[in-house]
Amino acid sequence: MTSGSVFPTRRTLLRTAGVGVAGMPLLAAGRLPRQPASAVPSALLPAPPAFVPPLLDRAKVDRALARLDGFAGDALDRTGLPGLAVAVVYQDEVLYSKGFGVREAGKPGGVTPDTVFQVASVSKPLASTVIAGVVGQQVIAWTDPVVKYNRDFELNDGYVTRNATFADLLSHRSGLQTGAGDLLEDLGFGRDYILSHLHQQPLNAFRSSYHYSNFGYTEGGQAAADAMGSSWEDLADGILFRKLGMASSSYRLADYEKAADRAVLHVPVGDRQWAAKYRRDPDAEAPAGGASSSVRDLAQWLRLQLGNGTYGGEPVIDAAALQTTHVPHSVSGPASAPAARSRFYGLGWNVSYDDEGRVQLGHSGAFNLGAATAVSMLPGEQLAIVCLTNGRPQGIAEAINADFMDTAQNGTPTVDWLPFIAGIFRQQDEADKPEVDYAKVPANPAPAGPNRRYTGTYDNPYYGPLVVFEEGGGLAMRMGPEDRQTTFALTHFDGDTFSFESIGENGNGLAGALFAEPRRGSSPQLTLDFYDRTGLGTFTKGGR
Repeated sequence: MTSGSVFPTRRTLLRTAGVGVAGMPLLAAGRLPRQPASAVPSALLPAPPAFVPPLLDRAKVDRALARLDGFAGDALDRTGLPGLAVAVVYQDEVLYSKGFGVREAGKPGGVTPDTVFQVASVSKPLASTVIAGVVGQQVIAWTDPVVKYNRDFELNDGYVTRNATFADLLSHRSGLQTGAGDLLEDLGFGRDYILSHLHQQPLNAFRSSYHYSNFGYTEGGQAAADAMGSSWEDLADGILFRKLGMASSSYRLADYEKAADRAVLHVPVGDRQWAAKYRRDPDAEAPAGGASSSVRDLAQWLRLQLGNGTYGGEPVIDAAALQTTHVPHSVSGPASAPAARSRFYGLGWNVSYDDEGRVQLGHSGAFNLGAATAVSMLPGEQLAIVCLTNGRPQGIAEAINADFMDTAQNGTPTVDWLPFIAGIFRQQDEADKPEVDYAKVPANPAPAGPNRRYTGTYDNPYYGPLVVFEEGGGLAMRMGPEDRQTTFALTHFDGDTFSFESIGENGNGLAGALFAEPRRGSSPQLTLDFYDRTGLGTFTKGGR
C-alpha cells in the first residue's frame, strides 16, 4: 500500500479536500493569503518553531487505549477477519501489546503478541532503518549513486543508471513505474534475475515523478548490503534485529514458515468468511516486502524510531541518518486544490502534516494473497501504533490505527473509521479490475484455428521463453524460470484470442492470450495482456 496509515480527523479530511469545516474554501490551510516577499521585510517575519509542543498526555493516551480492545474485537466481529495483533508505544514505553482471534481460520491457535505475521510493505520502513545504520557507519551516503556499489545496476537510461542514488530508489523517484518487476516475481523469478532485467522497463521522469516500486526499493537495499559485503538478510539481522532483541523478526521466508506461532494468510470467500488458500513467497523483494515479525518485536523498533535511533538509552542507529528517512523526498500526492495539502514520501515512510503542524509518519503493507498491516507514528507526541492482520487488505489495520490516533487526540473518534476506510479499499479493488471481462464469452465467437497454428516456443527477452502445447485436446502454455515453471490452461474466447487465469499477488482473474498471424517477413506473435502493462508482454514465435 502506498497510502499513509496515520489518518486525519474529519476536520482534517475536509481541509485536505480544500473545504473548510463550515463548507467554506480555505486558503493555505486556513491561513490568510501571504503577501509578496517584497512587501514584508524578512527581518520582521517570525521564524518557524523548532518543534510543535506536545498536545497529548498520558491521560489522553490511556483514554484511547481503553477503547482499543473493544474496537479491535468489533473489527473482527464486523468483518469475520480471523486474527490481528496490536502494539502501542508512548514515551519509550510499550503500553499495549495484544492479539485477537486465531492464527488460522477453523483452528484453535489464538493470536498473541508473539505471533509472527508477514508484514508486507511495512518491510520498507524497517529496511530504511537498516540502511540508515549503514549510512551512519559512513560506508555509504544517501546521495551516493547505487551503481558505485552494484556495478551491474542498470536502468533504461544511461544518465539515470549513473546518477540514481539510494535516496532516489527509496523514495520512489527513480522513474521506474509502479509494478516494475512484480510480475516476474509472481512467476517465480528470483531477485538477481528481476534486478538484472529492470533495464528493460520504461522510465518516467527522473526525480520529478513518483511511482511506488517494490524492486526499485529492493535494489536500494541490495546495494547497501553489497557495500557491506553481506547478504540483505544477514545485514538486517546484524544492524537491527539482534541489537533490539527482535528474535522473531527476519527477512527470510523460511524463518517465517518454521515459526510455531505463525499467522497464515487468508482471503475472503463469502460474507464474513475467510479461507487460508495461498502461500506468498516475497524473498525476491525482501527489502521491500519480505519481512516477518510480531507486534512485540515491532514495538521495540518503534521505540528506536521515536528515540531518534537510541534504544534503552544506547545509540543503535545514527540519529541524523535516521531522521533523513522521516522527511519528505518525493511528492506522492500533489494537492488537488489551492487549500488542500500535498502528501509526501520519505525513505520508506509516508509523510504528512496535521492541522497543528505535527509530522505524521506511516506505512501500510498489503498482500492480496492474505495479509494487511499498518504502522502509524506521531513523533512529536512520542506515540506510535502498529497493527498486523492475517487477511487480504480491506482497511482493517488502517482503521484500528486511525481510530486509536483519533481518539487520543479528540477524546472520541470523529469518523466511523472501519466503513470509511473499507470504502476506499473497495474503490481501489474496482479500479484494479481488468479492462476486458474474459468470463463473458461472445454469443457467437469466431472459431479458433487448428491447434498446430498456435503451438511452439515463443521468445521474450524480459519474461523468457513461453511454450504453447496441446493438452487434453486443448491448449496450454508454460512459462517462468526453468525450475519453477507455471502451466496455464488456455480457453478459447474469440477467434485467435484465448483466456487464462492470472496468478500471484497481482492476479485479478481471467486474462487474454492474443495470437497474431505473421505479416510478410515477420514471425507469429502472442501477446499476454496481463503481462503487457508496460509494453513487455509480446512473445515472438521461433523457427521462422
